[in-house]
Amino acid sequence: MNSTADQSLVPGDLHGSAEQRFEAIYLLLRRRICLLEYEPGKRLSETALAREFDVSRTPIRKVLGRLEVEGLVEIRHGVGTLVTNIDLAYLCEVYQMRMEIVCQLGLMSPLSPTPQVTRRIRATLNKARTITEAENPKRRFAEVNIEFFDALMELVGNRAMREVAALLFYRSSRMWPFLMQDEVVPLEAEMFCNEIRETLQLLESGQLAAVGHLRRRHIAMALSRLKLMSPDSGLVA
Repeated sequence: MNSTADQSLVPGDLHGSAEQRFEAIYLLLRRRICLLEYEPGKRLSETALAREFDVSRTPIRKVLGRLEVEGLVEIRHGVGTLVTNIDLAYLCEVYQMRMEIVCQLGLMSPLSPTPQVTRRIRATLNKARTITEAENPKRRFAEVNIEFFDALMELVGNRAMREVAALLFYRSSRMWPFLMQDEVVPLEAEMFCNEIRETLQLLESGQLAAVGHLRRRHIAMALSRLKLMSPDSGLVA
């Protein structure tokens, strides 16, 4: 592993069964891509990754295949595995799809929030409050964004919806650290804190369906701001 911190942030067991190791490696590589540790266009070496995780190339190849299906890497014959480029126009369409799906959060087999889930979201809010104090605020923002999404997915009982929502989220999550300039981080962090706080209030009052509509509104507003951050004026609505 690159660092003990890297390990602690990823669910799964790098020293467990073959399936547990596969899942842990997959989650870690996905995280590195989404946090731009692996920048767009970077070539990922099966040999180097196998050496890092002390496994054969077979599970690494399996992990990279899964990441390719999810649109995060591209496997080119004769070239190798490359982290996909960020296609901003396409990812705006992904955001639009997320807006429609998230409305179903409280309608399709919703799960009542447990005390553990609300505590997790409250802990995420506390982390969000420290974004601007972090050594790398943009990275911290992206990390907390992932944590908040993962916590909300614990409220989704419909497995198919959870899978689709996760695929779309992780495919588009790189837009924040990629587009956000340092000077706008404090304002974005403040709005993010407000979103998490409003979500907690709705969950604690049992308004799960309203959480989906709240998320849709915030995703729509976030998309509008991301378009304004984009150097490509063609993305601006």
